[in-house]
Amino acid sequence: MSSQVVHVIDDDSEVLQALAFLLTASGFAVQVHESATVFLEGCSRNDVGCIVTDIRMPGMDGLQLQRRLLAERSHIPVIIMTGHADVALAVEAMKAGAVDFIEKPFDNKVLVNAVKSALARQNDARERGQRSAEIRGRMDLLSERERQVLDGLVAGKSNKIIAYDLSLSARTVEGYRASVMAKMQAHSLSGLIRMVLVQE
Repeated sequence: MSSQVVHVIDDDSEVLQALAFLLTASGFAVQVHESATVFLEGCSRNDVGCIVTDIRMPGMDGLQLQRRLLAERSHIPVIIMTGHADVALAVEAMKAGAVDFIEKPFDNKVLVNAVKSALARQNDARERGQRSAEIRGRMDLLSERERQVLDGLVAGKSNKIIAYDLSLSARTVEGYRASVMAKMQAHSLSGLIRMVLVQE
């Protein structure tokens, strides 16, 4: 079972129970909420794997929820459930950042696959965030001179040109370059440059 929680939001209690049963039987950890407001008030964003929400609900609807999450700079994947008449709204929600919408009535497999895809996306985003933080931490270990040499390498300059720019000998630049490679844990120049470009 995934440690990520699938949060199902719908004002229809029968729909909530049916979806909770389906997703739990498919191996997901599930929490149900009878409104978007209840979800926002009572839920830590840390344990959210993804959200499955109806688009039409009293109070805050699915589109408003998506916009609220966007305003919070939250990257929680949101899957919108929609009736046939609400497809335009669902498309609007996707433009606001929702990852998918599913028309009712839907095949159970369609929902399960959408949730799997959303959780995989969330995992990828989390891993990218962790890797990015690791790379920033390594860059913080560089001395000012090492950083200057790194900037030169990323700009595509040769050791000789970097040496000239920094009024150093080529051999000294080679030493700094080796130190940068070691501190950044880069196995090749292309790998080093890729790390830095990912941060920009």
